Amino acid sequence: MHLERLIQLLEIIAVTGRPVSVAEVQRATDLPKPTCYRLVQSLAEQRLIDEPSGDGKYVIGERMIRVALLGKSDVDVRRCAAPLMRSAATNFNETVFLARFRDRKVEIIHIETPDDPARAFIHPGLGVRPMHACSCSKAIAAFAEPNFRDQILAGSLKAYTEHTKTTEAELRREFETIAARGFADCDQEIDIGIASVAAPVSVGNIGATFSIGAVGPIRRFGTDYRMEIGEKLKALSEKVSGAIQLCNVAEV
Repeated sequence: MHLERLIQLLEIIAVTGRPVSVAEVQRATDLPKPTCYRLVQSLAEQRLIDEPSGDGKYVIGERMIRVALLGKSDVDVRRCAAPLMRSAATNFNETVFLARFRDRKVEIIHIETPDDPARAFIHPGLGVRPMHACSCSKAIAAFAEPNFRDQILAGSLKAYTEHTKTTEAELRREFETIAARGFADCDQEIDIGIASVAAPVSVGNIGATFSIGAVGPIRRFGTDYRMEIGEKLKALSEKVSGAIQLCNVAEV
């Protein structure tokens, strides 16, 4: 019965779509006031709900969002992000990709290509990407905990091309640059003639769990264009984050 009541409160707070007071929750559940206040306090103590403004109104908490996100399949994430990515691929007229961080690996899980039939584009492929030599991985690593970056730097830093950064000093400087400007780029570090840019996608306060990027031939993806598209990807990443969080809350 206690668990059922907790779940009932979580459902009410989730579906409301705005911060709600304990009094509103109590009226919706018809629970005795002391019981409702005690249950809300229990949920808050476990960070399943949060009081973002300190005004006695609650929303679904970061811990609850994390639980929902960890259980969300690639299919669900793609469904949330695909419309935004499709629009971006059309606007950029370049391939747009979404990568996911899990099990200490970064994988590209979805790709949208330009709809211009006359446009030549790059398809980066799906699957795991090197942590030190791909924009989608570096965008996540630069915002990860320091000990995780240390593990990346202590691992095998394979040189895929003459442009691959393979020393700890080079990568530490690059992580600092990425953190400062908000996006990463890859200049022919995996394949000659191909460049990419990616921005981290943070979900709530749980960090950069995803990254969103664009890839194309180096003849179009010069330094200036990578900086330009990087700023656009930062704005896109916020929209993708919002879409994923909205899906999470709707399914909690």
